[in-house]
Amino acid sequence: MPKDFLTVHTSQSTSGLLHLRKPSKEDGADIWHLVGACPPLDQNSMYMNVVQCDHFAETCVLAERDGRVLGWISGHIPPETPDTLFVWQVAVHGDARGLGLGKRMLKALLNRPACARVTTMETTITRGNEASWGLFRSFARDMGGSLEDAPHYERDAHLGGKHATEHLVTISLPRKRLRAVA
Repeated sequence: MPKDFLTVHTSQSTSGLLHLRKPSKEDGADIWHLVGACPPLDQNSMYMNVVQCDHFAETCVLAERDGRVLGWISGHIPPETPDTLFVWQVAVHGDARGLGLGKRMLKALLNRPACARVTTMETTITRGNEASWGLFRSFARDMGGSLEDAPHYERDAHLGGKHATEHLVTISLPRKRLRAVA
């Protein structure tokens, strides 16, 4: 089985198999529909999801069962901080909630060769997105990392008063993780 493909056994489908893999540009439309089904996530353009799948496949992960997209994480490694994985969006369809899929996808990303040097994970979260706060706090705890946050993209200064302030969440990953992944 290729290193970028993970099969997870679950008890909530007829086949029982959940596959985690790198996306391809053919997945863009399905991802766009998934994000639309996962409020409060911002549904950006379908074109943007196609570009993410095409240009950033190494740092994005798609979860599917029986050919149906149930989970998605988009991320990238910023050129100025090659030791940081920035997670842009995490989407888990309602049919796959409660399976720990968000954490499984985050861990799968960190195990990719493209993330071998990652010591820090960052994301932005609005204060009201309790599901995302819960996911990233739980992930940091499971990884033995520390989590810090501070306002980053501010409602009035950066977002034209049209979007809640996004807090930059920084998770420092323990050094032992680097040895385990390398």
